[in-house]
Amino acid sequence: MKQTFDLAALHDIIVRAKSATYVGDGKTVAPYRPASHDLAYQEGAFAYLDSYFGGWDFIGEEVVYFENEPVWAMNYYGRVLHPDRITGAQAGQVIKASLSRMYREGRFLGGFSYTHEGFGYEDTNQGEFASFSGREWISAQGLMVYELLYHGGLIK
Repeated sequence: MKQTFDLAALHDIIVRAKSATYVGDGKTVAPYRPASHDLAYQEGAFAYLDSYFGGWDFIGEEVVYFENEPVWAMNYYGRVLHPDRITGAQAGQVIKASLSRMYREGRFLGGFSYTHEGFGYEDTNQGEFASFSGREWISAQGLMVYELLYHGGLIK
């Protein structure tokens, strides 16, 4: 009989995995697809893979597996809107600082604002981790200079 997992445990695994991979400068793994950047995290029966393409403009997917079966996923697309106001490297620094702060609160979805080195970071979403969509953005002097759209949820 297939073992089940607690949804609260899944949520907590997602937060820890996100903290340990991109935000935590986690170790990359061999790419699963040509030109992808892949980051992985393993904890007990759970495994997490974040696979994305691009740099300043990028697209990706995060998947959590339980006993080698996909149980949760999130897709995202982000881009620098004004390269004259923020570089891809600066956007990455703002995102890492902001998300690190959010993850320390034990969560990974919206309703979050943070300021880092003069840039404002915002994250909003609808729904909960079982089914959600959202948006994060960075602003500089009232102008949106970076935006990311995301959506995801449980896989059954």
